[in-house]
Amino acid sequence: MVRNRKITYIFSIALVVVSLSALFAWKLKLGIDFTGGSLLEAEYADGRPEISKIQQSVDGLGFGNIVLQPSGEKDLIVRLKDLSAEEHKALLDALKIEGKTPMEKRFDSIGPVIGKELKRKSLIAIGIVVLMIILYIAWAFRKVSRPVSSWKYGVVAVIALIHDITIPTGVFAFLGHFKGVEVDILFITALLTTLGFSVHDTIVVFDRIRENLRRDAGKSFPEVVEHSIRQTLARSIFTSMTVILVLIALLLFGGPSTKYFSLALLLGVTFGTYSSICLASPLLVTWQKWNEKTKQEKLKR
Repeated sequence: MVRNRKITYIFSIALVVVSLSALFAWKLKLGIDFTGGSLLEAEYADGRPEISKIQQSVDGLGFGNIVLQPSGEKDLIVRLKDLSAEEHKALLDALKIEGKTPMEKRFDSIGPVIGKELKRKSLIAIGIVVLMIILYIAWAFRKVSRPVSSWKYGVVAVIALIHDITIPTGVFAFLGHFKGVEVDILFITALLTTLGFSVHDTIVVFDRIRENLRRDAGKSFPEVVEHSIRQTLARSIFTSMTVILVLIALLLFGGPSTKYFSLALLLGVTFGTYSSICLASPLLVTWQKWNEKTKQEKLKR
């Protein structure tokens, strides 16, 4: 792993650059949780009418832009502005097409002020989690000062975390632009879960490095890191696979409301496992070698 770190660096940098490019070019398509509005999910027991006919019926309500999203063979998701009780009833009446009456499965309505507050709190939550992770790792590895300072473990872990959440965010920017996929509060939940899962995996490897630095004092730092990764490799992969298999099942057989939540988690867990093994620990070696090179150059001067 450590010997081939340049290959994994190139791969990770390429993924992050592509993800950031997608994010800056298209941005995330925010759902009603952040923008405010209403979402109605209905089921036509006798089969869903043609979308064009439903669109024609709801356009006559004068509610502005109404987005219809088919789900499965019978379900329909409707996204539009924030509705009053009377407008909600009028929308349900407009969805009655060709004698087919839909059954309302879900209705959410969020005002624009609440949406902005949720967006602000979501960003604050992510920032606080990242800060607490840095502080925790710096404290946990406070007795490890050679050949890499304890605070550097925290910085490297955060670099890996940024990598882990940037890639799913970029994928959802792509899906939002081409497929109209919106991100909601569940997407933020998936990112926060990814942060926790990824840092747990990274700390397992770091902890083994700490133990092996004391046990194998005669070995070089790259050798200790390589040995530590190999010792924890099977555990990391098997633990992640149990979660990944569950998420794949949820993605394939779960309902529309959990589909993209499962996808975000699946991407986060997959790349979180990859970064713990192929990115975080090798970065410690790169940093340590760079420090040695800098010291040698200073001595030559």
